[in-house]
Amino acid sequence: MPLDQLAPSIDDRQFDDILEEIKTRIARYTPEWVWNDYNDSDPGMTLAQLVAWLSEIMIYRMNKVPDLNYIRFLEMLGIELRAAQPARVDVTFPIKNTVTDPFVNVNLRTQVSAPADDGGPPVVFETDKAIVALTAQLQSVQAFDGFAHTDVTADNSAMQAFAPFGDLAPVDAAFVLGFGYPPAYPTPDVFPVIAFDLMVYAVEASSAGAMVTCGQPPSAVFAPARLQWEAWDGALWNRIDALKDDTVALTRTGVLTLRVPATTGIKRDFVGAYENDGTKPALFWIRGRLTKAQYENPPQLIHVRTNTVTALQAQTVQGEVLGGTDGSRAQSWTFANTPVIAGSAQVQIDDGTGAVNWNVVSDLLDSGAQAQDLALDPTSGTLMAGDGAHGAVPVANPNNPDANVIAVEYRYGGGVRGNVAPAAINAMLTAIDGIDSGNVTNAFAAAGGTDEETLDKAKERARRLVRSQCRAVTLDDFEYLAMQAGDIARAHALALYNPQFPTVPVPGAVSVIIVPNAKRDPNVPYAPTPSDGLMRTVCAYLDQRRLLTTEVYVVAPTYQQIVVTAEIVAKDDADTAAVQDAVTQALSTYFDPILGGDDKTGWPFGGTIYYSKVYQQIFTVPGVDSIESLTMTRDGIDFAECTDVPINANGLLSSGSHQLQVLYADEVTP
Repeated sequence: MPLDQLAPSIDDRQFDDILEEIKTRIARYTPEWVWNDYNDSDPGMTLAQLVAWLSEIMIYRMNKVPDLNYIRFLEMLGIELRAAQPARVDVTFPIKNTVTDPFVNVNLRTQVSAPADDGGPPVVFETDKAIVALTAQLQSVQAFDGFAHTDVTADNSAMQAFAPFGDLAPVDAAFVLGFGYPPAYPTPDVFPVIAFDLMVYAVEASSAGAMVTCGQPPSAVFAPARLQWEAWDGALWNRIDALKDDTVALTRTGVLTLRVPATTGIKRDFVGAYENDGTKPALFWIRGRLTKAQYENPPQLIHVRTNTVTALQAQTVQGEVLGGTDGSRAQSWTFANTPVIAGSAQVQIDDGTGAVNWNVVSDLLDSGAQAQDLALDPTSGTLMAGDGAHGAVPVANPNNPDANVIAVEYRYGGGVRGNVAPAAINAMLTAIDGIDSGNVTNAFAAAGGTDEETLDKAKERARRLVRSQCRAVTLDDFEYLAMQAGDIARAHALALYNPQFPTVPVPGAVSVIIVPNAKRDPNVPYAPTPSDGLMRTVCAYLDQRRLLTTEVYVVAPTYQQIVVTAEIVAKDDADTAAVQDAVTQALSTYFDPILGGDDKTGWPFGGTIYYSKVYQQIFTVPGVDSIESLTMTRDGIDFAECTDVPINANGLLSSGSHQLQVLYADEVTP
């Protein structure tokens, strides 16, 4: 029996219960001829009500003792509520058509904003790095397969998948990009000699993006091909420099940094599928040509953008006066803005001999008596100094007693409100000459923002922490620890499973499937897939906690699409459109990888779809009278009526477009 069922409630009586109990005892202790008036106007009843009121307050406070002890126990274990985390998003900075310079510098910490879904203040983002925004615009995108050029500009604009090197990606295939200036640009024949970034969004192949091996160094990732970047001088393709390639030869989403040397005479021309029809201007051309190609699967891209940089949901504050030191132990100060982003705070204390940088840490438990450390609680913004045993005590400054503690810089922000939708960013808060602030935008949704952890979540984490002791031994340990490493909704650990050899039990191998807590887009089937960065983060976390003999892999979930086709009879007083929408929602929720299943905690990994339970889900919708027919289709394969549908081992479901027809009884064909 669980212990919580044995824990007694100290007292569950309330005011009315106590007052009634007092009334029943009056006759026992007081003769009837002395006290027989129990109305509210009687002075004795007023006294009884006062006693009942005070007793209820005491009982309430006593009943809070177990919760208080639980919280104190969490504090003893070092469990604190996790602070809100900021979202990240890629922001594009277009150039005005009237700009006459070849490029515009977008500085570090440039601020942009998006309206908040909750009706609150706008969500502010800051760029993580400075970039060079090209005045020349990307006007043509072509795929050269070694024989012919294919114009994929429309696919790139619509963010539809395309093969940059064709379907086979042979040697000498090339990804060709054409750049052109706005019509009003004064010197259209000169391309700037600078380094610039291309943001590349790839459809990651299963071999590259669905699995990460824990414990391996980052240098273990090698490109399956070699790209030579070149620029067209009107007659020949000349080599240019690729300073950085996070895309691993266009197989992953990342930044590609190119530099046009001063010795390269890049000239405007018509190339490939971009032909001179008398209406289009000549463009500057840059291409990435395959000099070695060993792709297991040729890469697929969905978008290439210039003038794009990653931004964090944060705002920077500089030079904030936190207060002064008085020489007392465990003195504390508070930041004006919260939650403070971990690792962003820089604090100086001037004890009269000059400002000195103090280290900002999460706690002072490991700080020595002389360590110049300050403990920061990101959520409350409280900054605490040491007591002389754990952390040094800051010396008072009599010349500046109230303002010698300075936050030189810190950043604040976070929460799910930062997970804004695509194209939600629409304003610049930092003015930059030449940037078209009205068209600043984000092509993809922001992700990674989380609210502060709830107390119930912290209690659950504490129970698992005590059991696992921060060591991954059992499958439950791997699942629990994986969920602590990032914003993960579900984790499922598999013993003896190596993704590279899925049909063979491998001793010592453990694979962990993670399902991220991704934002939902009502226009797209919900199939949350972790990014490569999130899988690497989880891997690094598990690698520190695994047994030496355990081989750990982090795997993305495998989804199978399910479509229900049904003819439903609605009750005579029901709205058929409303019933159809409600049934669609019920089925989508039932098959949901996070909210679905019979227990509403997510569709079970590898769980069979039982025909009878799908029937039950439809009948739970108000207004449904009967079901004339129902069939299911999994990944395009039709299953007969009254047939259960199996899914792959450890697979999950994603709802497709359910085909539902809702009719009244007199409309049903006999």
